[in-house]
Amino acid sequence: MPEFAISADPIFGTYALWVGTLLAIAGVILFVLGTLLKRDVSQVWLTYRGWLIMIPTLFGTVMLGRTASVLGVAALSVVSFKEFARATGLYKDWWHTCTVYLGIAGLAIATLLPDPTTGANGWHGLFRTMPVYVIALLMIIPVIRNKTDGQLQQVSLSIVGFAYMGWMFGHLGFLANSPHFHGYVAYLIFAVEINDIAAFTFGKAFGKHQLRSNVSPSKTVEGALGALAVAMALPWVLHFSFPHFGTTELILTGLIVGIGGQLGDLTLSFIKRDLGVKDMGQSIPGHGGFLDRVDSLIIVGPLFFHMDRWFHGI
Repeated sequence: MPEFAISADPIFGTYALWVGTLLAIAGVILFVLGTLLKRDVSQVWLTYRGWLIMIPTLFGTVMLGRTASVLGVAALSVVSFKEFARATGLYKDWWHTCTVYLGIAGLAIATLLPDPTTGANGWHGLFRTMPVYVIALLMIIPVIRNKTDGQLQQVSLSIVGFAYMGWMFGHLGFLANSPHFHGYVAYLIFAVEINDIAAFTFGKAFGKHQLRSNVSPSKTVEGALGALAVAMALPWVLHFSFPHFGTTELILTGLIVGIGGQLGDLTLSFIKRDLGVKDMGQSIPGHGGFLDRVDSLIIVGPLFFHMDRWFHGI
């Protein structure tokens, strides 16, 4: 798809209209509650202002086309890894930190380069094997430095950071090489947020049994099942996002968002609890850090990518 052509796509325009309308309605509701009914909605206003920053940024980046979308995902990967590195103490080791940054840049380059064998957008072979090169480089850094103390921990944290926040999340950027990218990315962003809201809503309304008490005490089995039910229905409701999907792909898409989204959130929860922090950063008012907001997409992105590649190719 040519650069900027995505902005005129009716599917993308539909999502932009829906999200804009929802934000406007939410703003009116908060104004009525706070100004007219004198309710304390200060914390909700803070969260709402965060959405006003994130949503236009995400949709604006996608509107700019393939290159901007790939670079945008790479930038989010860098910022998310930086938050992780600061929280774990890895950030003080610039050898390993810079190597991960270079690895993320390599992923973006592989995503943008044409495949030398087919000429298609995106060099998938290089993208797929990038972890081999980055992990090998991370492993030999202690040898180059002639250093052993604490190096196993630094190497391990670097590998987790690159694999999780770089390579896995980078699959979302590689989707930009698909002619259906506009429908895919709009759906995934929209669906994982609806999934989060459904888990919270069903948990508050019906929750009685903790899902993983030590990892995330506030999450319940009832909330997880409610979110999964919503996620399974969304592909049919929003089938216009991927009209070429058959029944099998729609079912798998529901499972990927319904299960993968919640696993991504729980994975970051165990990391934060182990580190003893509430949020990975304070970059977004009312939302914590960028990693706190993209955690669900980290697992959903690659699972959806490979499902789509299996059935339709990218």
